[in-house]
Formats: sequence, C-alpha cells, structure tokens
Amino acid sequence: MKNGSFSDYIIFTGNAHPELAEEIASVMGKPLGRATVSKFSDGEISVNLWDSVRGKDVYIVQPTCNPVNDNLMELLIMIDAAKRASAGRINAVIPYYGYARQDRKVKARDPISSKLVANMIMSAGADRVISMDLHAAQIQGYFDIPVDHLVGMPILAKYFKNKNLEDVCVVSPDHGSVSRARSMAQVLDCPIAIVDKRRPEPNKSEIMNIIGDVKGKNCIILDDMIDTAGTITNAANAIKDLGAKNVFACATHAVLSGPAIERLKSSAISELVILNTLPIPEEKKIDKMTILSVAPIFAGTIERVFTNGSISELLDSVEKM
Repeated sequence: MKNGSFSDYIIFTGNAHPELAEEIASVMGKPLGRATVSKFSDGEISVNLWDSVRGKDVYIVQPTCNPVNDNLMELLIMIDAAKRASAGRINAVIPYYGYARQDRKVKARDPISSKLVANMIMSAGADRVISMDLHAAQIQGYFDIPVDHLVGMPILAKYFKNKNLEDVCVVSPDHGSVSRARSMAQVLDCPIAIVDKRRPEPNKSEIMNIIGDVKGKNCIILDDMIDTAGTITNAANAIKDLGAKNVFACATHAVLSGPAIERLKSSAISELVILNTLPIPEEKKIDKMTILSVAPIFAGTIERVFTNGSISELLDSVEKM
C-alpha cells in the first residue's frame, strides 16, 4: 500500500464488533493495533492504546450497536485517546450508526439525537466518519467533517444476481426505502413493488396496500435495517398472501431486538440475507439466515482514504469484489 499524507496507518477496535475489525485488518494484510478497552469497578470506561499513533492515520472500527451507550462512549474515549497521543488524523469507522432514527423532530419537544451524537464525535476529535447505510442520508450534513457514506445494496444485489432467479420483483417495505429498492431493481433488471404501511406507534407497523404486481414473482424485500422485524415480516406475509412465489428479505443492519427472531422464524420469508455491520449472537442465528461480510468494502474504503483514492470508483466496482 502506498503512503498517503501520513507516515502510516493503524486500525483499532473497541468491544462492539472486534470480529469485523479483525476481518477488515486481515483483508488489508495488517494486524490490529493493540488496545485495551475495559471498565473500572464503577462502570467508567478505561482505554489504553499500546501502539504509538503519533503522526499516523488512525481508524477506529466501532459500530454503536447494543449496548449503544457503552459502545458510543468507548468510541468517544478512544478518539480522545488518539487525539491526545498526537495522531495525524482520526477516522471513526462506524458501520452501524446508532441513534440514526432520531434524525428529526416528529412532535413537540423531541430531541434530534443523531445530531447530538454527531456533535459528540466531532468534539471528541474525529476528523472523518466512515459509515454504511445511514437511516437518513441527510445525517451526513450533521457533521462538519468529511463523511464517507457507503451502501450495502450492491453487496446484496450481487448475492441475488448470482442466484439466477427468474421472475424477480424487488419490494420496498415502505415509502422510505423506494429509492433503495429502485437501485437494486436496476441492477437486477426487474420491476419493483411498494408496501404502503402506517406506523401507529414506534416499532409497530400495519400494512395498508401493495402497489405493484407480486403474483407469481420471486420477491426480494430490501430495507436498511431490521429491528423488531415487524415491518419486514408483515410485508412478507402480505405479498405471500397475494400470490408471491417465494419471498426473500435482505437488509444492511440486523439489529434484531425484542420479538424479531420469533417473527422471522414464523414468517413467509424463505431466506433472510443480512450484512455483518453488527455482531449477530449465535442464539439469533437461524437456519434461513445468510450473513455476508462488509469487510472488503470497508477495507477498500480505508485504503482509498489513506492513499487519497476515489471511493466512488470503489462503490462502482463492488459487484466485482
């Protein structure tokens, strides 16, 4: 790897998803930086970076997943540690950005927590953020530093393209995912359908109508995340009732909280394809689940950031990775 503007680069990880960080480092042919991230007896987080970062390009891989607040604080303190150790540049690699769904005021006196988190990351000392499939693309604008916003759709599209399915239809589980579904449909050269739903309260959804023809089709439901799985399983059951041949589901972030696993097990979904932006505990892995790795695209992004290369070219070439 050619040197960029810094003497070298180094990759650290907290406790959120060390397996992904190790895989990214392995793809890049470099060992992880040595760090200890633990807790004092009162619950405060303790961080020690054992490798020198002076003048180096530092990458801290840490999705802010469950436990969200612990993992967020680990990230912030690791950034602060690197800054105070004279790192040349500090890059927060956040495959899954927690609090992303609190991106606007829905009712009076609501916080905009995703902006607050952005402020905290910048105040800690991050110079750049690398993330994937932010729940709302405008979150990039919450940062006053560069944000490399990666997308998981090409990885998922490549997987389904290699399955050589016939009579395919990509289904958006709600109006918010239409552009994402349209992009996948373009790659797979197939039509789209849209599920018209309403959400009476958080983590609950009701199907109102299906826009498009799903009868006799191999339907692929695409979403950015699966949390309690109500949206995606309701959509799957509804399109199956309308005559879909097979129902596949895919998403970038598998949050899988609450009743998600039971809902997925009992749903009409024949295969669930997810990316490993978050760790998936063994007890949440089910037979119909396929997990694809995002390590190559994050490794490629880190390489291009370090060498000042084009990330858009990387995104265009994901299908060849």
